[in-house]
Amino acid sequence: MSMNVGSPDDEDEVVSAINTTPLVDVMLVLLIIFLITIPVVTHTVKVNLPKDANQVAQTKPQNITIAVDQAGQIFWDTTPVTGTKDLLHRLEQVSVKVPQPEVQIRGDGMSRYESVGKVIFACQQAGISKVGFITQPPPHGG
Repeated sequence: MSMNVGSPDDEDEVVSAINTTPLVDVMLVLLIIFLITIPVVTHTVKVNLPKDANQVAQTKPQNITIAVDQAGQIFWDTTPVTGTKDLLHRLEQVSVKVPQPEVQIRGDGMSRYESVGKVIFACQQAGISKVGFITQPPPHGG
């Protein structure tokens, strides 16, 4: 390497050489770090893992949506239910399926709690283990 000792005449001269010493130092440190850590990462214990045959995946049953409107009328998907006995009969038929589908209740915000409570009670009587409620999220910023 050389060092330029400037004379007072050459003060405005632009030096176009790039000092690569810091770059080489950083690269050497990174190389040493990688050389030290790679054997630690790749070190594993040899074991014989058990073999497993492919199993048929169970398909998730279709969810059942029960809606309750403002007047208290109960709907199975989009079909009106004639009463709680009809609802209980339908739920009993569904409850014996394996795996058991989830019942999702969509209650109108202005409906009486009693109407939704009848649906929950019918699910309990039929032996439905998964009951959920579908709600609408609040508008953004509110």
